[in-house]
Amino acid sequence: MILNVGKQLATLQRLSVKELHERYAEAFGEGTNTNNRAWLIKRIAWRLQAMAEGGLSERARRRAEELANDADLRLSPPKIQTMPKQTTGRTASTILAEKSDDRLPLPGTIITREYKGQTIQVRVLPQGFEYAGEVYKSLSAVAKVVTGSHVNGYAFFRLAKEVTQ
Repeated sequence: MILNVGKQLATLQRLSVKELHERYAEAFGEGTNTNNRAWLIKRIAWRLQAMAEGGLSERARRRAEELANDADLRLSPPKIQTMPKQTTGRTASTILAEKSDDRLPLPGTIITREYKGQTIQVRVLPQGFEYAGEVYKSLSAVAKVVTGSHVNGYAFFRLAKEVTQ
């Protein structure tokens, strides 16, 4: 069966999303839940072209299967690791391992910054930052108290990594 793909592609542009759903089901033999008009048009157009031109060669299909078989290999470990907490009760809980930010100095270090004629001193704690007798969760919270507006804490205290070009 010879398909006039160009004419059918022009017709796809004029269809509503509901009609595109119907065309998708005809082309692929199954429905879809997406309402993304551009995606539906691209997928249907691809299928129409594959039907008209014969689709992938056998060599390309074999190569795609080879790639798919290797796709499940993990190249890096998971970013968040959990460590089980020892409990004696029936309820089990886990503690998420925190990834420390390498821009921060070690706990106990005092970060100093001159701002509008004042010397701002912040002590780095294991779980937060101490400024003027108060403990804050982030450097941004301290910077907000000092400046009165939201400021990136790393940038305000000049702890952001230098970008080399």
